[in-house]
Amino acid sequence: MARSIARALRLNEDLTEAIALGHDLGHTPFGHSGERVLNDICPLGFVHSLQSVRVANRLENEGKGLNLTWEVLNGIACHSSGTPAATWEGRVVRYADKIAYMNHDVDDAIRAGVLREEDIPWNIRYHLGRTPGERITTFITSIVENSTDDVKMSDEVQQLYQELREFLFTAVYYNPLAKSEEGKVETVMESLYKHFVINPDTMPQEYRRILEEEGLHRAVCDYLSGMSDRYAVSLFETLFIPKCWMVGKPGAQ
Repeated sequence: MARSIARALRLNEDLTEAIALGHDLGHTPFGHSGERVLNDICPLGFVHSLQSVRVANRLENEGKGLNLTWEVLNGIACHSSGTPAATWEGRVVRYADKIAYMNHDVDDAIRAGVLREEDIPWNIRYHLGRTPGERITTFITSIVENSTDDVKMSDEVQQLYQELREFLFTAVYYNPLAKSEEGKVETVMESLYKHFVINPDTMPQEYRRILEEEGLHRAVCDYLSGMSDRYAVSLFETLFIPKCWMVGKPGAQ
């Protein structure tokens, strides 16, 4: 999406793509739920956009970081919220990111049975489109047609964009079915964090090196935030869930 918008606006496609590829490198297991847990439990705090910059600038390439320009790193740091990126390319990625995750979250919620397509307010479906593809096209077209002095949508489409976002918070993100899993996320993330604070020598060598150079909590935070959902769950099971074992008769096969 970001490349399509950048091409239409005659921006730097390579810069746009680099920002888009790197924008979520610092995301934790379990998305924003995991991010909230790490932010609460780590004395250093945790913001995934800044961690994305850290991954690119400090952790990649065996601790040497990648050779990225200031504009790429600024776009990554500013992709989520707060001060907009200094470049148009970075601002394009911010819009593309939100358009992408909102539409993907609609699809995921429908597949999970949390939402039905007909639950989406008629005003949104009528003006933006009745399918994810139609809604994405409406958003992108509006950005391309209205970005004259800055990256933006028309006032009408921007209002519908906000309405869709607010609807998702009410119907999906704060849905009791979805929220019911957050307690489990807290248990997994807090347990792993405390375990590695007490047993830092069990972390991989690259994180033990960070411990020596930047401190214990920095190293544990880097390690946990780099895990996938499945790896975090698997590690939690290995460390904290008892394994079944059989007691047989002596000599039994």
